Amino acid sequence: MYRTAKKEKLIMLLLFSLIFFCLTKKNSNMVDQAVLDKLEAGFSKLAASDSKSLLKKYLSKEVFDQLKTRKTSFGSSLLDVIQSGVENLDSGVGIYAPDAESYTVFADLFDPIIEDYHGGFKKTDKHPPKDFGDVDTLGNLDPASEFIVSTRVRCGRSLDGYPFNPCLTEAQYKEMEEKVSSTLSGLEGELKGTFYPLTGMSKEVQQKLIDDHFLFKEGDRFLQAANACRFWPTGRGIFHNDAKTFLVWCNEEDHLRIISMQMGGDLGQVYRRLVNAVNEIEKRLPFSHHDRLGFLTFCPTNLGTTVRASVHIKLPKLAANREKLEEIAGKFNLQVRGTRGEHTEAEGGIYDISNKRRLGLTEYQAVKEMHDGIAELIKLEKEL
Repeated sequence: MYRTAKKEKLIMLLLFSLIFFCLTKKNSNMVDQAVLDKLEAGFSKLAASDSKSLLKKYLSKEVFDQLKTRKTSFGSSLLDVIQSGVENLDSGVGIYAPDAESYTVFADLFDPIIEDYHGGFKKTDKHPPKDFGDVDTLGNLDPASEFIVSTRVRCGRSLDGYPFNPCLTEAQYKEMEEKVSSTLSGLEGELKGTFYPLTGMSKEVQQKLIDDHFLFKEGDRFLQAANACRFWPTGRGIFHNDAKTFLVWCNEEDHLRIISMQMGGDLGQVYRRLVNAVNEIEKRLPFSHHDRLGFLTFCPTNLGTTVRASVHIKLPKLAANREKLEEIAGKFNLQVRGTRGEHTEAEGGIYDISNKRRLGLTEYQAVKEMHDGIAELIKLEKEL
């Protein structure tokens, strides 16, 4: 009799525990009222604005109502996805993925924005496997150094097994920085260099990196609004080789930004160095990759190849009409920015022009689009 009662009591305790667990789990997957209130206010603000962002274009009331109560297993809500675009109404895109799952959970918003930005990459399309192509087929775009000031090719990478910036814990930031710095310190040859953590950085080192235009800073309003600057400067750092032609940013916007650059127009040499670096790092660190979207990044504009090949270039005749320059560049899938990148003006007539498409084509094809487009712009400039 005593054993039976004890057994029944144990069963009841287990049942209560199970019910409590289920209720807790259910509630943890629900968006709380404060978040819902912020979402409703944010949607109203966006709808009433004259924002030209892709967020406003595709976040219809129907899509909003469908997604507003969803959360990823990391706890990310629609608010985490859209808050930067709501706060910064001058955004061109307006959304970020706080974790890799967001691309699936909030696909009804991400997919049309991805299709629009990446030139028709539909939700039924699949990004091709990584292919850097024959690096020796790309050469110097401006051997006489008449037009191109400098050339740069970069790509973004996320470390497998970690969420993106808004969901990282302070411990994860430190862990990632340790993994990245120890990996980069093992590079040899022209890639050999030094890792500089932002935490505890001396004023001398800081000034040196600023003078070299290497140092990224806290305070980008688009990233701040996306909640991507937490625990700053913990886990952040910069690596560069001795020749200052190869650079890696750790935990600025993406986990890694791998950059190859040099003065002049020798795209072939710059691209070859990048390919070598990515292959060497990938041997030591596993990257986050999606079967349909390619390499995963915090911002959907960088998905797929994640490659942005760019030149700082002077085209005084073409640039006499900025709108005309942008129109011609657009025909070659190129993007025109100011000297210091997005949301800046051209200084001394120098523009930053890069490939726009990164998804639905190979790494080599993305760089080749920039190569061919720049070659055509230089040809047109000479003819004027």
